[in-house]
Amino acid sequence: MLFFLVRHGDPVYNPDSLTPLGKRQAEAVAKRLSLYGVDKIFASTSTRAYETAIPTSELLKKEIITLDWCNESHAWRELTTKTETGRTTWCFQHKDCTKKMNSPEVRALAHNWYDHEYFLSTTLKQGIERIQIESDNFFSELGYVHDRQNFVYSAVNPTDMRIALFAHQGFGLAFLSALLDIPYPLFSTHFDIGHSGITVIEFDNKEGDVVPKVLQLSSDAHIYREGLPTNYQNRIRF
Repeated sequence: MLFFLVRHGDPVYNPDSLTPLGKRQAEAVAKRLSLYGVDKIFASTSTRAYETAIPTSELLKKEIITLDWCNESHAWRELTTKTETGRTTWCFQHKDCTKKMNSPEVRALAHNWYDHEYFLSTTLKQGIERIQIESDNFFSELGYVHDRQNFVYSAVNPTDMRIALFAHQGFGLAFLSALLDIPYPLFSTHFDIGHSGITVIEFDNKEGDVVPKVLQLSSDAHIYREGLPTNYQNRIRF
């Protein structure tokens, strides 16, 4: 199975939608995914994620299946913190939280990092565990049962299907850490996904234990192909 995680295009957060650039990015995603096809299309229930999935749905004539547990609003309530000025921000974007996430004592806790006293008063554990449970249920329905104790999946119904999920950055980083068995503090502070970035993960199509492999992380090749600006978070050009 090939699994594609696609972040929504350039957004307007209020009201929830895509900018004209975001819509062009969504069309570029559709052209790329349509080259080899996608068997199932899933999307967060947010408008910006759903709108990003529409061109792919139209080109491939596949319905969009919405998943509310992927909606960024849930992750925003659980995986954010307050700055000194009272502004809400993602924990992985907060300077002090990022420093603590990468401290030796937190790294030593590995997958139990949220049991460190620094995080006990937060909702981070609740949010991470929710996404882990929902992620495992999702992949189980696709034929791959997650064994979290041994950090592998059991391919109970291996498949050659291609699955696309259109979602978000904040949710996506927690989702990928859950999928790949990489502790969230390490993954969320060292990796990122840009607007309409496509992450490609391979699950072996043979029965037995499977370790998912990342083939591409947040690829923007489709953006470059269409001659659109390759701006990281509308901040850095490369």
